[in-house]
Amino acid sequence: MEINQEKLDQFLGQVVGELGAAMNAALVLIGEKLGLYKAMAGAGAMTPAELSAKTNTDERYVKEWLSAQAAGGYVTYDAATRSFTLPNEQAFALAQEDSPAYMPGAFQIISAVMRDEPKLAEAFRTGDGVGWDEHDAALFEGTERFFRPNYAANLVSAWIPSLNGTHKKLQKGAHVADVGCGHGASTVLMAQAYPNSHFVGFDYHGPSIGRARRAAARAGVKNADFAVATAKDFYGSKYDFVTFFDCLHDMGDPVGASRHVLDMLDPDGAWMIVEPFAGDDLEANLNPIGRVFYAASTMICTPASRAQEVGLCLGAQAGEDRIKKVTAEGGFTRFRRAAQTPFNLVYEARP
Repeated sequence: MEINQEKLDQFLGQVVGELGAAMNAALVLIGEKLGLYKAMAGAGAMTPAELSAKTNTDERYVKEWLSAQAAGGYVTYDAATRSFTLPNEQAFALAQEDSPAYMPGAFQIISAVMRDEPKLAEAFRTGDGVGWDEHDAALFEGTERFFRPNYAANLVSAWIPSLNGTHKKLQKGAHVADVGCGHGASTVLMAQAYPNSHFVGFDYHGPSIGRARRAAARAGVKNADFAVATAKDFYGSKYDFVTFFDCLHDMGDPVGASRHVLDMLDPDGAWMIVEPFAGDDLEANLNPIGRVFYAASTMICTPASRAQEVGLCLGAQAGEDRIKKVTAEGGFTRFRRAAQTPFNLVYEARP
């Protein structure tokens, strides 16, 4: 085996960077859990002693944590004063929970898949699936916390208005099914924005439905209910609007789900499908966002689909053409891309 030393050095440099990033995932979770980022946000330069006193933590541990954060560019370091600062941009992503760029939830997802690695390695050997419900509980909370800021920033202000006539219909009063609602973030956001409409959040994962009910109660939402059901058996009278947020590609039988949506949808209704941003071809997704989504698809989405009937395994980078085909095979005749962000594609399907 002939080795090009320059190429090897370049690759090892890349690996070293990723080792630091991987180790930092745990440090981000610690920083969020102990309130270190929040304590630094807007506070200017702080010494380890000041931060530890403010957060009731051990100074020596805090010093080492701050040093690691500075080495990774999460905080800045002033050698003259031996103090550390959390820049406003980093604070926006790490300390402000209502920020559309809030990221700690993503690190919870990483912690969950690391714990679940033995299950996934065995699935690679056997070809068996690993159901959503079989994952570490940090996945459920992390997913909600990761997606919620993006939904809060875009769902009511941009995505729903991009659909033909749906915004006005919801303002007047409509019957809505939010399928695969998880902890209910999307359902609650819509219910708060459209008090004249009634929303039902469905998810097959019972504990998540329990969390969704409690979230709605805390938010004072009165026009939303939640029930345990799959995408192929959710129930109720005809719906004016059906939503699937980042979940169609996880389903074992997305075509069967599509047929059921068509059966449950009013002839003048709309189906909004929110999916991870993806091109139709692999080469279009060989970028940092595609890398994250392919990794998540390997550890979460594809195993979830394989654990269900049919096991189509669309994957998190299915792309627009494959999603359109699923809706067409389900009986929908109209399909278009209605909106997009760097992380999501939003589709509108109609009978």
